[in-house]
Amino acid sequence: MAKVYLSLGTNLGDKPANLQAAVARLQAKIGNVVSLSSFYETQPWGFVSQHSFLNAAVCVETALSPVEVLQATQAIERELGRTHKSVDGVYADRLIDLDLLLYDDYVLQTDELTVPHPLMTERAFVMDPLCEIAADVVHPVFHRTLAELKGTEGT
Repeated sequence: MAKVYLSLGTNLGDKPANLQAAVARLQAKIGNVVSLSSFYETQPWGFVSQHSFLNAAVCVETALSPVEVLQATQAIERELGRTHKSVDGVYADRLIDLDLLLYDDYVLQTDELTVPHPLMTERAFVMDPLCEIAADVVHPVFHRTLAELKGTEGT
């Protein structure tokens, strides 16, 4: 079983319920949820919005491949009402956003998926909840723990 770390975010509707629904679907479709961070209220990153975000991180044990995890997270986003993905760095309000951050110590880069997530260490809204549940995990590219990398991200 692989350990997969995902970032969850929402800034529309009933935000705590959106995150809880996403966690329940991750459990049902990807594997056993072994840890879930606190929920963090954050400001939008990369765009202007009057709606703050609620973010979290989760660790799931799975038998799925990285691409299968990606496909499952995209299906969950659609089930929870997300109709548009961010494209070319253009971000917008969203009901739910699920990002695959780490898949064990895999390093993978394809047109469809990059693992580890290339921007994770630049985002406090990712690193703060992730470090709550995985501070001692070593980043497979930077070869430093997430706690060591945490001070290097933006906001």
